[in-house]
Amino acid sequence: MDAHAVVITAAHQFGLAPVQLTPAQPQDITIATRYTSISAGTERMLLDGRMPHPMLQFPVIPGYETVGEVVAVGAEAPPELLGQMVYVGGARCFAGVNPAWGGQASHLHVDYQRAVPLTAMEPRDGVLLALAATALHGVDLAGDLAGKKVLVIGQGPVGQLAARHAKLRGATVYVSDISAERLAKSHADKQIIADSTGLAAHGVSDCDVIIEASGKMAALIGAIGCLALNGRIVLLGYYDELHLPYMPLFLKQAQLITAKEWAPGDLQRCRDLIASKKLDVSPLITHQAAITDVVQAYATAFDDVSCIKLVLTW
Repeated sequence: MDAHAVVITAAHQFGLAPVQLTPAQPQDITIATRYTSISAGTERMLLDGRMPHPMLQFPVIPGYETVGEVVAVGAEAPPELLGQMVYVGGARCFAGVNPAWGGQASHLHVDYQRAVPLTAMEPRDGVLLALAATALHGVDLAGDLAGKKVLVIGQGPVGQLAARHAKLRGATVYVSDISAERLAKSHADKQIIADSTGLAAHGVSDCDVIIEASGKMAALIGAIGCLALNGRIVLLGYYDELHLPYMPLFLKQAQLITAKEWAPGDLQRCRDLIASKKLDVSPLITHQAAITDVVQAYATAFDDVSCIKLVLTW
C-alpha cells in the first residue's frame, strides 16, 4: 500500500514524500490520517540531528500525535473499530524508512491495542493525548498535591497540561514563561513572566514541587531557591544533558525525578478527562495548517513563540 509521509532525509532537510507501507497483520487496523501535530521538542532534535540512535537514522518519519479514521480492520481486530476516529502514537509499518515515531503519514497500519478510540470528544483535540498523558504521568510522580504549592516552569503544551492536572489535584499552582500570550492560556493561581528579577521577587517561595517543562536548565537553576525543604523537582522536558549546581539542591535536600513518557492507561485517563470537560485542551491548539504547507508549518511550530500547538490537516 502506498502512502505519503513527512520524511527527514538529513539534518535540516525534510518534506512530504511517497512511502511504501509493509503488509498489515491480522491484529492490525488501517488508519487514514486526519490530523497530526508537531512536537517542538523531539522533532526539532531529529531535524537538528541530535536525537540519539536508533531514532536518529535517516531517512526517518517523525511524529507520535496522529488522529485518524479506521478504514480497515484485520481478521483478529475488533470489527466495531471500523469507521471510528482513534488516536495512535506513531507506527512502524514503513518499508525502507526509519519510523521514529512514524506518525506523520497519510496512512498507518497499527496493532489495534495501541489505538485509543476518541469517543465523546472532538477528534482534533486527540492530537494532544500524548502530551496530556506525559504531563499526567509527571504529576502522578509528584505525589499527593492536595493543598500543596506547585511551580510549573514553561507554558508550552506539556507545561500547560501539567498545570491543569495539578489544579485538578487541588494544588495551588504558579506558572512562569517568557511569553505573555502563553501565560494568558494557563490554568493557574498566578502567572509570572520570567524575567531577570527572579521568581522570588514575584512572591514565589517554599514550593513543595517544581515541575520543569521548559527544557532549559537555566530556567530550573533560577527556580531552585523557590523549592521548599525536602521538595521535589520533576523533569518533564527533554534535555541533552543535566547541568545543575549541587549546593542549592543539597541545601534543599531536593528529590530529583525524571519522568518518562506516559504509563499504561494514561492515554485513556486523559481521553476521559477531556471528554468530561474536566481537562480543557482546545485553547492549546493555536495554529492549523494543511499538510501541503508542511515546511512553513514546522517553522511556525518551532519559532513562533505564540504557537502552543499546531495541527496539520491531511
